[in-house]
Amino acid sequence: MAIRDWPETERPRERLLTQGVGVLSDAELLAIFLRTGIAGCSAVELARQLLTEAGGLNRLLAMDRRQFADIRGVGPAKYAQLQAALELGRRCLGEKSQRACALTSPDSAREYLQVSLGNLGHEVFAMLLLDSQHRVVKLTELFRGTIDAANVYPREVVKTVLAANAAAVILAHNHPSGVSEPSQADRAITKRIQNALALIDVSVLDHLVIGHGECCSFAQRGWL
Repeated sequence: MAIRDWPETERPRERLLTQGVGVLSDAELLAIFLRTGIAGCSAVELARQLLTEAGGLNRLLAMDRRQFADIRGVGPAKYAQLQAALELGRRCLGEKSQRACALTSPDSAREYLQVSLGNLGHEVFAMLLLDSQHRVVKLTELFRGTIDAANVYPREVVKTVLAANAAAVILAHNHPSGVSEPSQADRAITKRIQNALALIDVSVLDHLVIGHGECCSFAQRGWL
């Protein structure tokens, strides 16, 4: 049965408008985005199939174009729409942080970085540059790929910090596997950057390892 044939009180779009977005399930939110289903399958049923096949919302959002397009009922156009929606969310959160939000705790930094890095399908090591009030100056990508201390050049890190006139930084990288537990290489690279930035009196406030819906804070573990 098509969603338009459902009772109005059960349709996702109408429920969002009357009850608020928070009452909807992941599948219902995704169904609003999909707009239509496929033959014999409503948009909500298609959304449930997508989430089941991907293994959850975060894994669905982390799929690359080829993986997404291989799923029955969606294709490149839906992939482009979804990526655009994700980027709007990232930019909105970044704009809010730059304008008014001081990242004064691991929780506030986690929220910002989870949106920025949490759904990427590849590993990214990044640095959040902060001003003296711990407001975001910018998020800059240092490198992509498997974390290895040899990939980071302290001189380039220092140049980036000086160019932005940053007073402090938060390091971050994602684990596409979804598991946020840091490795020994993660700890080694943190110490290397921390030592380089200490020479110019810039503090490393934290290093956050971002997984799927989870995050590990070096500061909370007492490693900084």
